[in-house]
Amino acid sequence: MNIEEILEQQRAFFRSGATLSVDFRIESLKKLYNAVQKYQREIGEALTEDLGKSDFEGFMCETGLVLSELHYMIRHTRSFARERRVHTPLAQFVSRSYQKPSPYGNTLIMSPWNYPFLLTLDPLADAIAAGNTAIVKPSAYSPATSAVIKKLISECFDPRYVAVVTGGRKENAALLEQKFDLVFFTGSQSVGKEVLRHTAETLTPAVLELGGKSPCIVDSTAKIPLAAKRIVFGKFINCGQTCVAPDYILCQRSVKDQLVEELCRQIKLQYGEAPLSNPDYGKIINEKHFTRVCGLIERDKTVLGGGSCRDTLQIEPTVMDGVSWDDDVMQQEIFGPVLPVLTFDTFEEVYALLAKRPKPLALYLFSEDKGRMKEVSSRCSYGGGCMNDTLIHLATSEMGFGGVGESGMGAYHGKDGFEVFSHTKSIVEKKTWLDLPMRYQPYNKRLYAKLLHMFLK
Repeated sequence: MNIEEILEQQRAFFRSGATLSVDFRIESLKKLYNAVQKYQREIGEALTEDLGKSDFEGFMCETGLVLSELHYMIRHTRSFARERRVHTPLAQFVSRSYQKPSPYGNTLIMSPWNYPFLLTLDPLADAIAAGNTAIVKPSAYSPATSAVIKKLISECFDPRYVAVVTGGRKENAALLEQKFDLVFFTGSQSVGKEVLRHTAETLTPAVLELGGKSPCIVDSTAKIPLAAKRIVFGKFINCGQTCVAPDYILCQRSVKDQLVEELCRQIKLQYGEAPLSNPDYGKIINEKHFTRVCGLIERDKTVLGGGSCRDTLQIEPTVMDGVSWDDDVMQQEIFGPVLPVLTFDTFEEVYALLAKRPKPLALYLFSEDKGRMKEVSSRCSYGGGCMNDTLIHLATSEMGFGGVGESGMGAYHGKDGFEVFSHTKSIVEKKTWLDLPMRYQPYNKRLYAKLLHMFLK
């Protein structure tokens, strides 16, 4: 069945009203939950094949988070889908005013290769909870995981409801030529621009989960050993191929040497003296990205790591010191296990530097100064982040996750995910047993002027 036929069948299925039933949605989420549990071993094996992820990391960072999101949506979809009554102004007496969440309809979910299971199934859970149909397009760069996703979803759902389309650029282009009711895209900024260009042609709403160079700020009050430990975790998990990984460190000059020393110590503690022999350390997705990341490493600025193995597509956790804003490593999102360290003296300098750069998907601050935390969160524009940790802000269904400006638009997870896949209708139900005459012509200004001003003050 080709893409046009799948979409036409999904349109017909949505028009039938089958997805409007909250019971239907919850049963669909339960089916998906059970299938993920059933295929846990195959999912883990696929993630190992595609990205070298260990079973532990695959469950911690992908499968487990998907199960958590599905469980959350199973518990909350009924309350999210309810009509919400709101106050009715006196001028609309007698009426009932309410807001009704409604599914957009036929949605397209395009996911990336770096967390191929998580970033496909999480938005799908939200789309199903909101009552939509979906065509899912996983990345061609993670073929083993895409195959498991296709098997799992095909077992759960009729393709008239949820379908998987695999393939590469040709299939991506064909999908973007179609008219959907919502497009949800996770990936690079360059491809995100292409998605937005296509959706603009048909005025289709789009959710873009992109990336950028996410800064990690360390000030002089930070607990440096703990900061280094948590930065190393966030930067080098999945070999740095994480959209919210700390891209670079901005360290207050007075503690820079201590931080660099602790970063090197933590890398050895967490990954061993020979990281490329560590069975829990993954690999770069393909040779193209391997070559790109290797090209960002400057040997004379490397204080730890820098080694690589082209046969296994592995690059050692690498720390670079003495880096300037003009270096190649600072001209693009790194998306690999290379951590440059830059310095600053005052926070006014930091605010000025970040204000001139594209808005990042995440920002991290390590500090013991509560006032500084409040100031940074207010003065810097970014999608989300952590104080004194990295990454963990996205591992919850209680808060939305998304970017701002160049790092994306729209947020999902939990209630925010339900809402981003829903259109909220505002409705007034006017009673028929009373009809106030003041709004009709001919206007009786003498009789109703004061009353009108009282109603509309």
